[in-house]
Amino acid sequence: MPRTLDCDAVVIGGGFYGCALALHLRRERGIRVVVLERETALLSRASYANQARVHNGYHYPRSFVTAHRSRVNFPRFLEEYSDCIDDSFEKIYAVARDGSNVTARQFERFCQLIGASIEPAAAEVVDLFDRRLIEGVYRVSEVAFDALKLRDRLARDLAQTGVEVRLEVEATRVERLPGGGLRLLMGRRGESTLMAKRVYNCTYSSLNRLLADSGLPRIALKQELTELCLIEVPEILQGLGVTVMCGPFFSCMPFPPRGLHSLSHVRYTPHLEWHEGEGLPDHDLGAASGEGRETAFRYMVKDAARFLPALGEARYVDSLWEIKTLLPKNEVDDGRPILLVEDWGLPGLSCVMGSKIDNVYDVFDCLQPVVGG
Repeated sequence: MPRTLDCDAVVIGGGFYGCALALHLRRERGIRVVVLERETALLSRASYANQARVHNGYHYPRSFVTAHRSRVNFPRFLEEYSDCIDDSFEKIYAVARDGSNVTARQFERFCQLIGASIEPAAAEVVDLFDRRLIEGVYRVSEVAFDALKLRDRLARDLAQTGVEVRLEVEATRVERLPGGGLRLLMGRRGESTLMAKRVYNCTYSSLNRLLADSGLPRIALKQELTELCLIEVPEILQGLGVTVMCGPFFSCMPFPPRGLHSLSHVRYTPHLEWHEGEGLPDHDLGAASGEGRETAFRYMVKDAARFLPALGEARYVDSLWEIKTLLPKNEVDDGRPILLVEDWGLPGLSCVMGSKIDNVYDVFDCLQPVVGG
């Protein structure tokens, strides 16, 4: 008598990518899906502790693929999650005269190439910058997302579509069943199990933890311990989101969940970095936290204020610490492609990782079919 599976698919990781994938599998393929999240709520980690930027391509002049896919997916994300979007601010990109990987003219041509709207910023905005250091200032079309509104929306959609969500549950090992399918062990001592046709590892910085504990090959990844500063900006900057590019510069974006701005800096946001993967040592992600670490805010704001002097009046409020995960091959071009590998070490086990929130749609078209039971 064939074994009865608990569900068709298990998605490990209740971040945005995991939740969106579960919804897609349920809505478009009609299969039984369970989502496992080890935190107390969905979207509690990297999906919350980030710049909250919905990319429209501008950020990646050195990676056409990342920029183009963001341009394609941007309007689709805005339409689907319009109730979770903050478009109340003016988005400004500025190009530095020295140290930038692109010139102002190159940035303009790049935006034309990918079809992204761009126009010279208003004179009063341009006057906020030190023109000795800034070559061009542009008004572009980008928005921010509110992670708390997005969390509520996804939780509601998952419940309405019949996707089971289990919080405070950690998946510890995956193994193949003799007759086909996968067994997933949960709890540090394997206190409970789930059996499914496919398992999707959407745990971002913890991708290799499950693989290593399951005796499977690890994926080559670069990890960074990062600090995102939350600040109160002076009134003159309240309605702006500013990015100076393309090099060792900064972004100051509205952070809707807290009613503050975030401040990040290419040089000072990473506090620690390491590589992991097959043949490379793993790092204890549990030890890589911001606890006991000193904020780099004073370095960030001091450098950023050279370009945007009004930022020197910003007041530090808090820091969000998180692990940022990259593919090592993209350290050169700053690209952020989707990682999707299926049947990784075991038939039916997939690993999914993405860093641009609106590029999640690219995952859906590439998935292998999962036939409902």
